[in-house]
Amino acid sequence: MLKKFVFLIFLLSLPTFIYAQNQGYKLGAQVESRGSRYGAYYDYSDPEAINIKVNVWGFVRYPGKYMIPDQTSAAELLSFAGGPSDDSDLDELRIFRINKNNREVMILFNYNDLMWSDNLDSKYRKVPKIEPGDVLIVPGSPRLYFRDWFGIGLSIFSALTQLTILILTLTK
Repeated sequence: MLKKFVFLIFLLSLPTFIYAQNQGYKLGAQVESRGSRYGAYYDYSDPEAINIKVNVWGFVRYPGKYMIPDQTSAAELLSFAGGPSDDSDLDELRIFRINKNNREVMILFNYNDLMWSDNLDSKYRKVPKIEPGDVLIVPGSPRLYFRDWFGIGLSIFSALTQLTILILTLTK
């Protein structure tokens, strides 16, 4: 018992230079290194430029509030948000904006035309510029794949089988 106590005192009295905290190391990942400071707030601002706050909602990987440089396009903002999810509908991306007259304006654009069509004229390839306070909405709907349909079907089949066994057991 005395040996354990002396060993514990020895460990506690070791010089402080061997601990990681005193060497200037930070344990764990820093929040600022991931681009966000708080939940659903992402800071991609440029310290040497004018920055604006916008929102991204819908079927993207990281929806939330973004601090971005002023000259950011909607395509770049979609990239900052982690890109569209598998369930997104890229035919009708929407930007909601409040004009100087306090009227809400909706700007529709088709991202699939920008990505996959080679024969579009350059005048139709314009991606809207993002302004302060804009809300980019990526619409979509959850899609069910084969494994999802198989799981649903198997659950229904299992429930029906159990119900049949229960009825057969009660009638005997």
